[in-house]
Amino acid sequence: MRFFFAAVLASAAAFGGAGYAWVHHPLELTASSVDLSIEPGTVAREVAIGVADAGVAVNTTLLYWWFRVSGQARQIRAGSYELAPGTTPASLLQKLVRGEETLRAVTLVEGWTFRQVQEALRRAEQLRPDSAPYSAQGLMEKLGKPGLAPEGRFFPDTYTYAKGSSDIAVLQRAMRAMDRKLLAAWEQRNPLTPLQNPDQALTLASIIEKETGVPADRAMIASVFNNRLRIGMRLQTDPCVIYGLGETFDGNLRKADLLRDTPWNTYTRNGLPPTPIAMPGKAALWAAVQPAQSKALYFVARGDGSSQFSSTLEEHNKAVNKYQRGL
Repeated sequence: MRFFFAAVLASAAAFGGAGYAWVHHPLELTASSVDLSIEPGTVAREVAIGVADAGVAVNTTLLYWWFRVSGQARQIRAGSYELAPGTTPASLLQKLVRGEETLRAVTLVEGWTFRQVQEALRRAEQLRPDSAPYSAQGLMEKLGKPGLAPEGRFFPDTYTYAKGSSDIAVLQRAMRAMDRKLLAAWEQRNPLTPLQNPDQALTLASIIEKETGVPADRAMIASVFNNRLRIGMRLQTDPCVIYGLGETFDGNLRKADLLRDTPWNTYTRNGLPPTPIAMPGKAALWAAVQPAQSKALYFVARGDGSSQFSSTLEEHNKAVNKYQRGL
């Protein structure tokens, strides 16, 4: 009997040692890296099979029992994972339990139009183009903003996502980020602002974003537009005209273009345009509601990215002659 128990203990020890060695031995991958996708509701046995199907040479029964014996089988998270050489059953399980998904990223840039946002999403690696079938109106309905144009409604930032994520989910995050940033700015607005609501602040911020050549001028550019709105003077801003021309704009803004009436032509129409013209960043949002205190009504580019500001038409004409005409 004594020899029987000794044999059992020896077998158990050998089995335990072999098991320990197996869970810490690198798995054999059929490629330099393997992409593993686990859908919500997938049970441990199906995960083990999925690992093999993804390109890992592993005994699925052993892998399943490792998940079970570890006590963490029910903690495996759905997601997209990348398995690199050197992955062991032990490190694989920890990756799946911690939800260490392989993330990609897409960057939305300040001053971009919605068309540029769509193009960036189309080019983003492993991002599912679920928004493609939708019109602009239909997409905004899908995002819970029916009746609003998508222009300017998404905050420019870098957004990470798991492989196979929907581009609509990225847009949802960017839209919520813009809502938060806009509300925060609006709550700290100058009480004397001529802007009547956050949407007007967003539209003005988009114009400031497109007009700003150097960050140091942003507050003064905001001051010019706030001052003009306050006295009912037309904004007369070229980026709005260009936006209204759409795809017909060839890169050369002509005098005839300034006279061509569109809803966004602030030379022919009073007040703000009907929608933003681009995505403003945080600094432009804050400048729109907290502009510099000045009497400036005009500005002209100096040629180095900065602007010259004037409070009278006479001063402005002199600045135009100096910086634009070289007189």
